[in-house]
Amino acid sequence: MDYRKKTVVASVAGLTLEGMDIMFISFAMSMIIAEFHIDMVAGGLISSITNLGMLAGGIIFGILADKFGRVKIFTYTILLFAIGTALTGLAENIEQVYIFRFIAGLGAGGEYGIGMALVAEAWPKNKQGRASSYVSIGAQYGVILAALLSAMILPAWGWRGLFFIGLVPVIFAFIVRKKLDESPVWLASQKKKQLVPKQGNLKQLFSTPRTSVTTIALAIMATVQIAGYNGLMIWLPSMLQQSQGLSVSNSALWTISTAAGMIAGMLTFGQFMDRLGMKRSFGIFLFASAIAVFLYSFASGSAGLLIGGAIVGFFSNGMFAGYGALISNYYPVEIRSTATNTIFNFGRALGGLSPILVGYILQHANVTIAMGYLAVLYCISFIAMVSLKKRKDNQDQNITVSKAV
Repeated sequence: MDYRKKTVVASVAGLTLEGMDIMFISFAMSMIIAEFHIDMVAGGLISSITNLGMLAGGIIFGILADKFGRVKIFTYTILLFAIGTALTGLAENIEQVYIFRFIAGLGAGGEYGIGMALVAEAWPKNKQGRASSYVSIGAQYGVILAALLSAMILPAWGWRGLFFIGLVPVIFAFIVRKKLDESPVWLASQKKKQLVPKQGNLKQLFSTPRTSVTTIALAIMATVQIAGYNGLMIWLPSMLQQSQGLSVSNSALWTISTAAGMIAGMLTFGQFMDRLGMKRSFGIFLFASAIAVFLYSFASGSAGLLIGGAIVGFFSNGMFAGYGALISNYYPVEIRSTATNTIFNFGRALGGLSPILVGYILQHANVTIAMGYLAVLYCISFIAMVSLKKRKDNQDQNITVSKAV
């Protein structure tokens, strides 16, 4: 296996394990609430604290990866979220659950951006879109894996046994460290000693007016991506049960249909990026997402709901595949991990609050207003995307990799 394929495999596996880790909470939530005698608000706080851990981990480990190397820090992030997940199974009260989930979040937040930086630096620009899409689908693999493991482990060993599975990534971390070499692009930047005193400096994300606009625009886009996904996936099944009279089993079928649409959208978006360019691809998908989400509030009938759900998933989450490549291309190698981790995990932390607002809208208005709100978010993201401008020094930095491979 050549170096490029190794970066994709390592990043896919890392994001799969991260997705699995995060979804464990969803499947185990009712048992945790029952055991510790807490209400749903306290239970929901578990996910919020995990998101805050991701933001902190994204910043910390992004800076460290830019200073000390991608692979080394990538390994440490996997170990950290594996340990945090396993410790969750030992928690004696809800306060300890919060602490251990924050630790797991630190590792998960650091892993995403580093893996994406590795892929961006290993693949030529005209293939980064599809490589990024392959990695992004890993999160969906993690959801499926978490569902299968939960079905087998929860009835037999309870929620604690489920979290002990979190030790498995330790084996993966060891393999990564053993088999994957450091990014040749990062090594080349170290040899040239260019901007070494500034490497991994968070201030570089706002070093010039243009860079500041870029950072803010990308943060808005990442926030909308997460807000849209969470708003749709957490509340739509309930919306459909109430507005269309769907049973729980039929709403689960909707979830599968929408997830299938998401995977197809990610693969398609990767191809779009490589053929049409990043801005044009995001523009098409953002515009289509706004229309599809709003029109979906008027869908009816089982076939309409399933097909419409797949279409909404195709456009709204298909874009997720491009964020790693998008952010990486707007920043030089010396701050690439810092930028990717900080921006995307900021979006996770802020966008993760979207279900609260959607729930409020549903309680005081109706489904059409809620879907209209999500459609407006995609329009805001479209405006932010239009403001993006290429770096003047944005050159193909994969020459070094091509020679190494």
